[in-house]
Amino acid sequence: MIYNNMILGNELFQKSFFKAYEKEFLQLAHKGQTPKALYIGCSDSRVLPNLITKSAPGDLFVVRNIGNFVAPYKPDEDFHSTASAIEYAVSILEVKNIIVCGHTKCGAIEAIHTKSCATNPELIHTKTWLTLGDSAKAQAILALGLNADKEVLYRLTEKLSVVSQLENLLTYPSVKKRVDNGEIAIHGWIYDIQSGEIEYYDPEISQFLPLSSLRVEEEL
Repeated sequence: MIYNNMILGNELFQKSFFKAYEKEFLQLAHKGQTPKALYIGCSDSRVLPNLITKSAPGDLFVVRNIGNFVAPYKPDEDFHSTASAIEYAVSILEVKNIIVCGHTKCGAIEAIHTKSCATNPELIHTKTWLTLGDSAKAQAILALGLNADKEVLYRLTEKLSVVSQLENLLTYPSVKKRVDNGEIAIHGWIYDIQSGEIEYYDPEISQFLPLSSLRVEEEL
């Protein structure tokens, strides 16, 4: 059934959305992509980057993983999927913005606290990957205490994790150099899956604020 739904969905896409933006799609096909931002988000099926930002095709270079984590820079020749996407977006596509977008009700964050992946031998890679959220977990517990309401604890950990991933981003020499030169701006977001709202991290006051507050009104 799901396969049929996807087939029908693609047919509808070709007849409606693709047809409406055919000129833009053909231009992207012939001239290549010049995305405005690298978007690093969670693989969670409830969070759709282009949908929640109403971005056009070609606007976002998207990499998604469990927990929207960024592993620290490691200069070896092992397989590093997210690191490769960062390198490509920064050094080849020359994006001007990098967005790390977390979200509420994140299963990865909950798993870090409950250690639900720790004893399952089929989740060996996931167990290791989730350690990238340990720092945020520790900070949240330090701020709220071990006896804090778990939902409050999870929400704070989600936000602190985004900040932690921004710090990890700056361990990449190519990113750090361009941030220092003013060529790239990095942004930390939290998407609320229950309201559709996005908050951004303001490093000057160490708080998350409504993204809408940044909107610049167009001059008439």
